[in-house]
Amino acid sequence: MPRTTSLSSSSADHYSKFKKTKTPFLPFPLSHQQPRRPLPIIVFSAFCLFVGIARIAFSLCRPPPKPVPVFRYGCTQDTFSSFYSFPTARRPKLLGFVGIQTAFSSSDRRAALRSTWFPSDPDALLRLEQATGLAFRFVIGRSKDAKKMAELEKEVEQYKDFMLIDVDEQYLKLPYKTLAFFKAAFELFEADYYVKADDDIYLRPDRLATLLAKERSHSLTYIGCMKKGPVITDPKLKWYEKSGHLIGSEYVLHAYGPIYVLSAEVVGSLAIARNNSLRMFSNEDVTIGSWMLAMNVHHEDNRAICDPRCTPTSIAVWDIPKCSGLCNPATRMKELHKISMCSKSPTLPPDDR
Repeated sequence: MPRTTSLSSSSADHYSKFKKTKTPFLPFPLSHQQPRRPLPIIVFSAFCLFVGIARIAFSLCRPPPKPVPVFRYGCTQDTFSSFYSFPTARRPKLLGFVGIQTAFSSSDRRAALRSTWFPSDPDALLRLEQATGLAFRFVIGRSKDAKKMAELEKEVEQYKDFMLIDVDEQYLKLPYKTLAFFKAAFELFEADYYVKADDDIYLRPDRLATLLAKERSHSLTYIGCMKKGPVITDPKLKWYEKSGHLIGSEYVLHAYGPIYVLSAEVVGSLAIARNNSLRMFSNEDVTIGSWMLAMNVHHEDNRAICDPRCTPTSIAVWDIPKCSGLCNPATRMKELHKISMCSKSPTLPPDDR
């Protein structure tokens, strides 16, 4: 057992010979006693204590934080997911996922679509998905403009029909957005086919579903209106290709950009591609075409998805070759929808197409 020091009462309370005050007995020499703290340290400690209390009081009194913004950086979001009856951790199984590529400046196009072939409320959107096996979402990236993001948040809250992807929304970066779209779509949906479409085409979802439901012997499939053409090397022209020297005088066979389809196996390969591992050209449709050539896919040319007018077999209608989509789409979309051949003609079975 450790030693203990017992102090006698006489030793503990002896009197100084020179003073009448009572002096306590110290068991250790004075040199071992802690010196008194100087006044500046005490003042500084008190100041720190005051600052800490003030910060706590401020945190309790400040207003609650603002709601989380509609877009979370580093994430992809399906704003419609809450309308599914199964857990959101599960990827919905579909015949096809259709991403309608849109921009912050295209609210009038989205309004025109919602007043024609694209359902304007979540219940109708879900019914269309159940009837066709196709899920439809507007696809948009992010902006540094707080006002644009606030307006988007209001639209998302009202319609719940967006897929938000983690990429800067810029026209000059459409190839990057397209790759980000396919990666996000593959992450969120388990579909047999993934469709990239623009917000300036008139689409028949029932006929698109019929096209995708056809049996195919190729698991790597690329469906679209295929084309070739001379490489534009003049910087003054609209479709200028700054990397044209890598391509040659003519583009490889590729689909027109307003709408095309990739099978699940093709998109799965794109989804696992490392960032910056794929060549990006100036034009999005050419970029996709170059990837498809490297992946040895089957090119399926289908003119029904680039029809300049409504016919009994048209799937997608747009003003080819005058415009890369509908000219003046917000107006033309509504005009086409009033034509019975566009909106009310029956869906034809695959063998009749």
